Amino acid sequence: MPNIIEITDFHAPELDPYARLTERQLLNRDEPEKGLFIAESPKVIERALDGGCVPVSLLLERKHIAGEAKNIIERCGAIPVYTADFEILTQLTGFKLTRGALCLMHRPHLPSIEAVCAGARRIAILENVMNPTNIGAIFRSAAALNMDAVLLTPGCSDPLYRRAIRVSMGCVFQIPWTFLGQEESCWPEPAIRSLQNAGFKTAALALSDNSVSIRHPALLAEEKLAIVLGTEGDGLAASTIANCDYTVKIPMTHGVDSLNVAAASAVAFWQLAN
Repeated sequence: MPNIIEITDFHAPELDPYARLTERQLLNRDEPEKGLFIAESPKVIERALDGGCVPVSLLLERKHIAGEAKNIIERCGAIPVYTADFEILTQLTGFKLTRGALCLMHRPHLPSIEAVCAGARRIAILENVMNPTNIGAIFRSAAALNMDAVLLTPGCSDPLYRRAIRVSMGCVFQIPWTFLGQEESCWPEPAIRSLQNAGFKTAALALSDNSVSIRHPALLAEEKLAIVLGTEGDGLAASTIANCDYTVKIPMTHGVDSLNVAAASAVAFWQLAN
Protein backbone atom coordinates (compact mmCIF):
# COMPACT_ATOMS: atom_id res chain seq x y z
CA MET A 1 0.00 0.00 0.00
CA PRO A 2 1.66 3.29 -1.05
CA ASN A 3 2.33 5.85 1.69
CA ILE A 4 0.82 8.93 0.00
CA ILE A 5 1.37 12.21 1.92
CA GLU A 6 -0.30 15.43 0.81
CA ILE A 7 1.97 18.47 1.08
CA THR A 8 0.46 21.02 3.45
CA ASP A 9 3.58 22.46 5.11
CA PHE A 10 6.30 23.77 2.76
CA HIS A 11 8.71 23.91 5.69
CA ALA A 12 8.43 20.27 6.73
CA PRO A 13 11.98 18.94 7.28
CA GLU A 14 11.20 15.87 5.17
CA LEU A 15 11.05 18.18 2.16
CA ASP A 16 14.41 19.85 2.82
CA PRO A 17 16.35 17.64 0.35
CA TYR A 18 14.00 18.68 -2.47
CA ALA A 19 13.69 22.37 -1.67
CA ARG A 20 16.43 23.64 0.61
CA LEU A 21 19.54 21.46 0.67
CA THR A 22 22.34 22.18 -1.81
CA GLU A 23 24.05 19.55 -3.93
CA ARG A 24 27.07 19.70 -1.61
CA GLN A 25 24.88 19.19 1.46
CA LEU A 26 23.28 16.16 -0.17
CA LEU A 27 26.72 14.81 -1.06
CA ASN A 28 27.81 15.02 2.63
CA ARG A 29 31.56 14.71 2.16
CA ASP A 30 32.15 14.44 5.91
CA GLU A 31 29.92 11.37 6.18
CA PRO A 32 29.73 9.93 2.65
CA GLU A 33 27.86 6.86 3.88
CA LYS A 34 24.94 9.23 4.58
CA GLY A 35 25.12 10.93 1.18
CA LEU A 36 21.99 11.40 -0.91
CA PHE A 37 21.11 12.40 -4.46
CA ILE A 38 17.95 13.26 -6.40
CA ALA A 39 16.83 11.55 -9.60
CA GLU A 40 14.38 13.46 -11.77
CA SER A 41 11.73 12.14 -14.22
CA PRO A 42 10.13 8.68 -14.30
CA LYS A 43 12.58 7.23 -16.85
CA VAL A 44 15.63 8.37 -14.89
CA ILE A 45 14.19 7.09 -11.61
CA GLU A 46 13.52 3.72 -13.25
CA ARG A 47 17.12 3.52 -14.45
CA ALA A 48 18.40 4.40 -10.96
CA LEU A 49 16.27 1.62 -9.47
CA ASP A 50 17.47 -0.78 -12.17
CA GLY A 51 21.03 0.17 -11.18
CA GLY A 52 20.40 -0.89 -7.59
CA CYS A 53 19.97 2.56 -6.01
CA VAL A 54 17.87 2.61 -2.83
CA PRO A 55 15.02 5.17 -2.65
CA VAL A 56 14.26 7.29 0.42
CA SER A 57 11.16 9.20 -0.69
CA LEU A 58 9.29 10.41 -3.77
CA LEU A 59 7.95 13.84 -4.68
CA LEU A 60 5.29 13.53 -7.38
CA GLU A 61 2.80 15.64 -9.20
CA ARG A 62 -0.56 14.24 -8.14
CA LYS A 63 -1.66 13.13 -11.60
CA HIS A 64 1.36 10.83 -11.92
CA ILE A 65 0.46 8.67 -8.90
CA ALA A 66 -1.90 6.57 -10.99
CA GLY A 67 -0.10 7.41 -14.24
CA GLU A 68 3.57 7.49 -15.25
CA ALA A 69 4.86 6.93 -11.72
CA LYS A 70 2.58 4.02 -10.81
CA ASN A 71 5.22 1.38 -11.50
CA ILE A 72 7.86 3.37 -9.62
CA ILE A 73 5.66 3.62 -6.53
CA GLU A 74 5.10 -0.14 -6.63
CA ARG A 75 8.83 -0.78 -6.89
CA CYS A 76 9.69 1.58 -4.02
CA GLY A 77 7.58 -0.13 -1.39
CA ALA A 78 6.41 1.81 1.67
CA ILE A 79 8.59 4.91 1.37
CA PRO A 80 6.87 8.33 1.73
CA VAL A 81 5.31 9.64 -1.48
CA TYR A 82 4.84 13.41 -1.16
CA THR A 83 2.38 14.92 -3.60
CA ALA A 84 0.55 18.07 -4.64
CA ASP A 85 -0.59 19.84 -7.78
CA PHE A 86 2.00 21.04 -10.30
CA GLU A 87 1.78 24.70 -9.24
CA ILE A 88 2.43 23.86 -5.59
CA LEU A 89 5.40 21.63 -6.42
CA THR A 90 6.88 24.37 -8.61
CA GLN A 91 6.50 26.83 -5.74
CA LEU A 92 8.15 24.37 -3.35
CA THR A 93 11.15 23.43 -5.47
CA GLY A 94 11.64 26.77 -7.22
CA PHE A 95 11.70 25.20 -10.70
CA LYS A 96 9.46 23.21 -13.01
CA LEU A 97 9.84 19.51 -12.42
CA THR A 98 10.83 17.41 -15.41
CA ARG A 99 7.88 15.09 -15.99
CA GLY A 100 6.59 15.85 -12.48
CA ALA A 101 8.68 13.36 -10.50
CA LEU A 102 11.64 13.50 -8.12
CA CYS A 103 13.12 10.66 -6.07
CA LEU A 104 15.50 11.09 -3.13
CA MET A 105 17.96 8.19 -3.02
CA HIS A 106 20.92 6.95 -1.02
CA ARG A 107 24.23 7.47 -2.80
CA PRO A 108 25.64 4.08 -3.83
CA HIS A 109 29.04 3.01 -2.55
CA LEU A 110 31.68 3.82 -5.16
CA PRO A 111 33.42 0.73 -6.52
CA SER A 112 37.18 0.37 -6.73
CA ILE A 113 39.07 1.27 -9.90
CA GLU A 114 39.92 -2.41 -10.30
CA ALA A 115 36.25 -3.42 -10.14
CA VAL A 116 35.22 -0.75 -12.65
CA CYS A 117 37.91 -1.76 -15.14
CA ALA A 118 37.58 -5.53 -14.73
CA GLY A 119 36.77 -7.03 -18.12
CA ALA A 120 36.70 -3.61 -19.80
CA ARG A 121 38.17 -3.00 -23.27
CA ARG A 122 37.37 0.68 -23.67
CA ILE A 123 37.22 3.19 -20.84
CA ALA A 124 36.95 6.98 -20.67
CA ILE A 125 38.99 9.06 -18.23
CA LEU A 126 37.76 12.58 -17.48
CA GLU A 127 40.29 15.11 -16.17
CA ASN A 128 38.82 18.06 -14.26
CA VAL A 129 35.61 18.24 -16.33
CA MET A 130 33.72 20.63 -14.05
CA ASN A 131 30.48 21.34 -15.92
CA PRO A 132 27.66 18.95 -14.84
CA THR A 133 26.00 19.31 -18.26
CA ASN A 134 29.16 18.06 -19.96
CA ILE A 135 29.50 15.23 -17.45
CA GLY A 136 25.94 14.12 -18.17
CA ALA A 137 26.39 14.34 -21.94
CA ILE A 138 29.63 12.36 -21.81
CA PHE A 139 27.99 9.59 -19.78
CA ARG A 140 25.11 9.41 -22.23
CA SER A 141 27.54 9.08 -25.14
CA ALA A 142 29.65 6.55 -23.25
CA ALA A 143 26.64 4.33 -22.61
CA ALA A 144 25.28 4.70 -26.14
CA LEU A 145 28.57 4.25 -27.98
CA ASN A 146 29.91 1.08 -26.39
CA MET A 147 32.26 2.35 -23.69
CA ASP A 148 32.71 -0.04 -20.78
CA ALA A 149 33.50 2.33 -17.90
CA VAL A 150 34.29 5.91 -16.88
CA LEU A 151 36.96 7.13 -14.44
CA LEU A 152 37.00 10.69 -13.11
CA THR A 153 39.75 12.73 -11.48
CA PRO A 154 38.88 14.43 -8.16
CA GLY A 155 38.49 17.79 -9.93
CA CYS A 156 35.48 16.59 -11.95
CA SER A 157 31.89 17.49 -11.21
CA ASP A 158 29.95 14.72 -9.50
CA PRO A 159 27.99 12.47 -11.91
CA LEU A 160 25.21 12.29 -9.30
CA TYR A 161 24.52 16.02 -9.31
CA ARG A 162 20.91 16.50 -10.37
CA ARG A 163 21.73 18.24 -13.64
CA ALA A 164 24.33 15.65 -14.63
CA ILE A 165 21.87 12.83 -13.98
CA ARG A 166 19.13 14.60 -15.93
CA VAL A 167 21.32 15.39 -18.96
CA SER A 168 22.63 11.81 -19.01
CA MET A 169 19.02 10.54 -19.08
CA GLY A 170 19.99 8.20 -16.25
CA CYS A 171 22.96 6.69 -18.11
CA VAL A 172 25.11 7.39 -15.04
CA PHE A 173 23.33 4.33 -13.59
CA GLN A 174 24.00 2.15 -16.62
CA ILE A 175 27.77 2.30 -16.97
CA PRO A 176 30.34 1.55 -14.22
CA TRP A 177 32.26 4.58 -12.91
CA THR A 178 34.31 5.80 -10.00
CA PHE A 179 36.67 8.55 -8.95
CA LEU A 180 40.46 8.16 -9.12
CA GLY A 181 40.84 8.76 -5.38
CA GLN A 182 40.68 12.12 -3.65
CA GLU A 183 44.43 12.76 -3.58
CA GLU A 184 45.77 14.95 -6.38
CA SER A 185 48.96 12.90 -6.33
CA CYS A 186 47.10 9.87 -7.74
CA TRP A 187 46.82 11.59 -11.13
CA PRO A 188 48.20 11.47 -13.72
CA GLU A 189 51.34 9.32 -13.42
CA PRO A 190 50.37 6.71 -10.78
CA ALA A 191 46.90 6.09 -12.24
CA ILE A 192 48.12 5.92 -15.83
CA ARG A 193 50.92 3.55 -14.83
CA SER A 194 48.39 1.30 -13.10
CA LEU A 195 46.22 1.23 -16.20
CA GLN A 196 49.21 0.44 -18.38
CA ASN A 197 50.17 -2.39 -16.02
CA ALA A 198 46.62 -3.71 -16.47
CA GLY A 199 47.16 -3.81 -20.23
CA PHE A 200 45.58 -0.51 -21.27
CA LYS A 201 47.10 1.88 -23.74
CA THR A 202 46.20 5.49 -22.99
CA ALA A 203 45.12 8.00 -25.63
CA ALA A 204 45.06 11.71 -24.71
CA LEU A 205 42.75 13.84 -26.85
CA ALA A 206 44.76 17.00 -27.41
CA LEU A 207 45.95 19.34 -30.15
CA SER A 208 49.68 18.82 -30.50
CA ASP A 209 52.34 18.63 -33.17
CA ASN A 210 52.83 15.02 -32.08
CA SER A 211 49.15 14.09 -32.35
CA VAL A 212 48.01 11.22 -34.52
CA SER A 213 44.62 11.21 -36.22
CA ILE A 214 41.76 9.54 -34.40
CA ARG A 215 41.51 7.38 -37.53
CA HIS A 216 45.03 5.94 -36.99
CA PRO A 217 44.92 2.13 -37.49
CA ALA A 218 47.10 1.51 -34.43
CA LEU A 219 44.46 3.00 -32.16
CA LEU A 220 41.71 0.82 -33.55
CA ALA A 221 43.93 -2.23 -33.20
CA GLU A 222 44.58 -1.76 -29.47
CA GLU A 223 43.00 -4.52 -27.42
CA LYS A 224 42.45 -2.26 -24.40
CA LEU A 225 42.29 1.52 -24.68
CA ALA A 226 41.68 4.35 -22.21
CA ILE A 227 40.51 7.61 -23.84
CA VAL A 228 41.53 10.64 -21.79
CA LEU A 229 39.52 13.88 -22.09
CA GLY A 230 40.31 17.22 -20.48
CA THR A 231 38.53 20.16 -18.94
CA GLU A 232 36.37 22.47 -21.04
CA GLY A 233 38.72 25.45 -21.25
CA ASP A 234 42.33 24.38 -20.94
CA GLY A 235 42.15 20.79 -22.10
CA LEU A 236 44.50 18.17 -20.70
CA ALA A 237 47.47 19.06 -18.51
CA ALA A 238 50.89 18.79 -20.14
CA SER A 239 51.92 16.15 -17.60
CA THR A 240 48.90 14.03 -18.54
CA ILE A 241 49.72 14.19 -22.23
CA ALA A 242 53.35 13.32 -21.53
CA ASN A 243 52.37 10.19 -19.59
CA CYS A 244 49.94 8.84 -22.22
CA ASP A 245 50.91 6.38 -24.95
CA TYR A 246 49.16 8.36 -27.70
CA THR A 247 48.24 11.97 -28.28
CA VAL A 248 45.18 11.98 -30.53
CA LYS A 249 43.37 14.71 -32.46
CA ILE A 250 40.06 14.85 -34.28
CA PRO A 251 40.61 16.26 -37.80
CA MET A 252 38.78 19.58 -38.25
CA THR A 253 37.73 21.77 -41.18
CA HIS A 254 36.71 25.40 -41.77
CA GLY A 255 39.31 26.69 -39.36
CA VAL A 256 37.68 25.17 -36.28
CA ASP A 257 40.42 24.14 -33.86
CA SER A 258 38.48 22.12 -31.27
CA LEU A 259 35.14 20.77 -30.09
CA ASN A 260 33.36 21.04 -26.78
CA VAL A 261 34.52 18.15 -24.57
CA ALA A 262 31.10 16.48 -24.68
CA ALA A 263 31.00 16.63 -28.50
CA ALA A 264 34.60 15.43 -28.73
CA SER A 265 33.80 12.50 -26.45
CA ALA A 266 30.99 11.34 -28.73
CA VAL A 267 33.26 11.45 -31.80
CA ALA A 268 36.05 9.62 -29.95
CA PHE A 269 33.79 6.94 -28.52
CA TRP A 270 32.15 6.29 -31.88
CA GLN A 271 35.49 5.97 -33.65
CA LEU A 272 37.46 4.04 -31.03
CA ALA A 273 34.95 1.91 -29.15
CA ASN A 274 33.65 -0.19 -32.01
